[in-house]
Amino acid sequence: MAKEDSVSFGWAGKIARVNLSTGVISTESTDPYKQYIGGMGIANKIMYDEVPAGTDPLSPESKVIFAVGPLTASGVPLAGRTTLAHLSTFTKDHLVVDSHMGGMFGAKLKLAGWDALIIEGQSDKPVFVKIIDGDITIESADDVWGLGTRAATEALNTLVSNRACVATIGPAGENQLPYSNIINSRNHSAGAGVGAILGSKKCKAVVVEGNGSVYVKDPEAIAELSDYMLSDVIGSNNNHVVPSTQQEWAEFYDEGSRWTARDGLTWALAEDGPINTGEPKPGELNTVGYRCMKSTKDLGPAAEKYTVKMNGCHSCPIHCYSDLRVEAAEGTAGFETVGNTCAANFPVSVYMKKILGLDIADDESVLWDMTTQATMDNLGLWCNYAQLYRDIAHCYRAGVFEKNLPAEEYASINWAGFENDSKDPTVMVEILTKISQNDSELSKIAYGPLVWCERWNDQEWFDTATSTLINYRGWPVHHAIECFGQVGAVYNMMFNRDDMIHSAVNFQGCGLPWEIKQQIAKEVWGSETAIDQNKNYTPMNEYKAKFCWWSIVTDVLHDCLTLCNWVWPMTMSPSKSRDYRGDLDLEAKFYTAVTGEEMTRDELYKRAASVMTLQRANTVRGMGTTDMRNEHDTITEWVFTKDPDIQPFTAGTDKMEREDFQTALGMVYKEFGWDEKTGAPTAACLDDYGMGDVKDELASLNLL
Repeated sequence: MAKEDSVSFGWAGKIARVNLSTGVISTESTDPYKQYIGGMGIANKIMYDEVPAGTDPLSPESKVIFAVGPLTASGVPLAGRTTLAHLSTFTKDHLVVDSHMGGMFGAKLKLAGWDALIIEGQSDKPVFVKIIDGDITIESADDVWGLGTRAATEALNTLVSNRACVATIGPAGENQLPYSNIINSRNHSAGAGVGAILGSKKCKAVVVEGNGSVYVKDPEAIAELSDYMLSDVIGSNNNHVVPSTQQEWAEFYDEGSRWTARDGLTWALAEDGPINTGEPKPGELNTVGYRCMKSTKDLGPAAEKYTVKMNGCHSCPIHCYSDLRVEAAEGTAGFETVGNTCAANFPVSVYMKKILGLDIADDESVLWDMTTQATMDNLGLWCNYAQLYRDIAHCYRAGVFEKNLPAEEYASINWAGFENDSKDPTVMVEILTKISQNDSELSKIAYGPLVWCERWNDQEWFDTATSTLINYRGWPVHHAIECFGQVGAVYNMMFNRDDMIHSAVNFQGCGLPWEIKQQIAKEVWGSETAIDQNKNYTPMNEYKAKFCWWSIVTDVLHDCLTLCNWVWPMTMSPSKSRDYRGDLDLEAKFYTAVTGEEMTRDELYKRAASVMTLQRANTVRGMGTTDMRNEHDTITEWVFTKDPDIQPFTAGTDKMEREDFQTALGMVYKEFGWDEKTGAPTAACLDDYGMGDVKDELASLNLL
């Protein structure tokens, strides 16, 4: 047999299974899962096959699957993410969810020779999983149990290898707090309660060193496609394709763009002196990494003086993570090296300040944000896409804490730190540390609103626009009604947590003029009417349904391949010579070049739609009903009652209309082939997606 015939291109070909109850470590083939692409697809199929409905997330029968895709670590740009599948710890019925992390873990796992890692069972003592290429062992974690994520990472790198990537839980996960995560490379985390599940298994960390390589079918094609993508197609973070300031080279600019580089804006604390971000232009491969100055975008102009550099994940040229050195944070949080990206980067200034009435700005605002960010990451706390921050601010300012916490417990916190005459960012360190211990009434706020709103008699919080809770099953908005109205509203219903979809919001905020966006919308989704201008929405139509379906499917596709949906898909480009059009065939082109399997965009989309349908089927099974419309896709009341003096479909509001929302659900169900009335997968669509085994089981449960 020729060597090429025995090589697996793209996929490593192996899945590792680690049973912490028995200590047995085994290897399985990836082949049975390839129809689900990889990443999210592999992980969700394992969850469907092996974790029965009704399983307790913290039981030995619960599992955590870490999975990567065929493009991970293959040389494809922005192909470094990891998808995890597990049960939710904080939403109703504890159904299957995905969590995702960037950093270096996914690439290391792939280079070690693995497409996925299954962690099951339950140890009776603290352990960590050590992976050195093909050698996997279960090691004692006695010396790192109880440590924060930073100290644990340093200790495990010292013990195992400085070439390894450490993904570790913190005290929040050890204490099985529902809002807990796993974190690698200091600030790259996967949440949705996975830290608590690993904590219940006494699994402190996974440490992986990969020294191998990923075989690809056509390396020359990958190199050419990569150069073409970086030169002609890619924009900045969120694939924003125009600069935020007027620049000589650019036909357009938009103040909201994340292409924030400009002459005079520097990485002020760079090691050898300030580095000017300048005016990086399309076509300049070596300046792509300067386009996104995320520190000042997230934290304001004051952050420039603290910026060391922009950092990123494996194979990412965009670098949207802020590395800052804030000396004052050493005194408040214990760390002067701080920084993250997006919601994790501005917890107080964006999500708490207004609710609290807190008067902070500039350097003071940076210190509050970085104190909170560094504490959260070190404790291994997860914020539920900022819901924890909004809830803390609301419960303090509305008197919910004072009314419901035991008097001694309430008095133990320096709440005066939230008052303008005595403000002190260490109040957040106190609160978050106490929450992470999971032994107080205060900690219940990190069980999620599903728990604390009922426990503390504050159910009206769900129906308050300030809460931004979007589904009665317990999760907040993630680019919802403010993102193309019904499109964002519907895709916020589809998963069992916040959706993490960026395909639509990337297009919304790309910076191109409205007329060009309309042209692209017509070419991609069939009509200019697929999109509406912000707060000027029109009734639902079939093209919006196609746009919504596409937004879901491309997100799922990227979580399978695994690519970064914060930049992919390439819907638009910064190149005037291309009329600002991107290239939506790039995923299929890279897939073909890496795996050698001829692939089209439509076929990849269909496979991704099947993965979404697989998770929907698991949700149906977990809930024991097919009535997804009325039992699962339950949008909160405030989307219909906000802006009481303005009618829906009126300029100036993103208020939804009830019947129109129900119409939108049915139209998107139809795009997936699901039952238009119930929103559940049908026998016909499961056959079409090649999931006969899923069809047979649902039929046996009378769920078809």
